[in-house]
Amino acid sequence: MEHGRPGALGNRPRVVSTVNCVLSIHGMNENILLVEDEQALRMVLGDRLLNEGYAVDFACDGVTGFQKAISVRFDLIILDILLPGRNGFDLCRDLRLAGIEVPILILTGRDTTTDKIVGLKLGADDYITKPFDMQELVARIEALLRRGSVLPGKVVYASGPITVDFSAMEVKKAGVSVRLSALEFRLLRYLLRRRGVGLSREKILQDVWGYDGVTHSRTLDVHIAGLRQKLESNPSQPRLIVTVPGLGYRYEG
Repeated sequence: MEHGRPGALGNRPRVVSTVNCVLSIHGMNENILLVEDEQALRMVLGDRLLNEGYAVDFACDGVTGFQKAISVRFDLIILDILLPGRNGFDLCRDLRLAGIEVPILILTGRDTTTDKIVGLKLGADDYITKPFDMQELVARIEALLRRGSVLPGKVVYASGPITVDFSAMEVKKAGVSVRLSALEFRLLRYLLRRRGVGLSREKILQDVWGYDGVTHSRTLDVHIAGLRQKLESNPSQPRLIVTVPGLGYRYEG
């Protein structure tokens, strides 16, 4: 099977294998999983991502996509909604329930507002409809990779005066240790792994506490205020953990 144009990939390493509807393309940098049942799109998008320097694994059904996502560390997951075996909405939900926190981009022909809302509420970080502009898609991928660069495999996060050592569960501000409770640390880690993304109160409470957002909204506000007191230079005018009016919070670090 031929993929791409001869000579178009330069000296980048490339290994292609097709087993049980899975195709893998090994590049040099971030590892992306594309779950898509349309073969032509897998080939075209795979070539483009490889040219951008990414390593790409493909699965053409939801069941295979789930198994790969929980067994291999990816930096980004791109998935269709209309998948055989397990649809993209269910896959997105199940990955979040399984503790997979990498950015998820839904790429689909379903373009209703309801579908977009459902996808985002189930844990997707972005939603693009087909047909799409390839340059815009690549730009969206780059943005999600920047947001999601704090992953389980990354031990230390540092931005400005704040340093977080995930393995040691240690937080420092300008080199001075900051004492956080276990719950405060869990909330901070959750926000960091989604930095730059506006998160609703309901979603944060559900993902971090397992609470109903309407009933326990005050709990979140109290913990956010506590983190601001400990991390912000000026807690009354926060620059790290900012309020998103009408939605919830966003980490800007």
